[in-house]
Amino acid sequence: MIKTIRVSGLERVELKRLTTRVARLFAALQEAIESEAAVGVNGWSPPVDVCETPERICVLLELPGVSADQIRLGLTSTQLRISGEKKRIRARQRTVSHLCLERSYGRFNRIIPLRWPIRVSDARAELANGMLVIHIPKIRDRRGAEFRIPIKETESRK
Repeated sequence: MIKTIRVSGLERVELKRLTTRVARLFAALQEAIESEAAVGVNGWSPPVDVCETPERICVLLELPGVSADQIRLGLTSTQLRISGEKKRIRARQRTVSHLCLERSYGRFNRIIPLRWPIRVSDARAELANGMLVIHIPKIRDRRGAEFRIPIKETESRK
């Protein structure tokens, strides 16, 4: 005989919290898998910093040796895609023996998920000294904000 168990209100709240945490963990895992798959064969992944201020999101990428015409940026309301190619400078001598080769070359592709309400049309980017800085203005999010509702006092009718 199977005995049914009833869930109390407190247990429902804890179950809801657990479900939310598992969903967040799954989303983070999915993002990690997508970013790993974006590198691909013969590719590399430039280091990225994502910073937040009250007004904007700033994305900084280290792209030494890459010019602006070698970079493509795509922005939607949910993600920023940065792709391009860092080309190797060929030596003039035909016989070059590398003793150490640590710099990365080839195609790169980075997808940065955006979890903030942003203004896509006002985004701007600048490249200086091998640093690509992308500024994405945030939309003032009004969810959860408290609004005051004025009360108009009228005489009661009897």
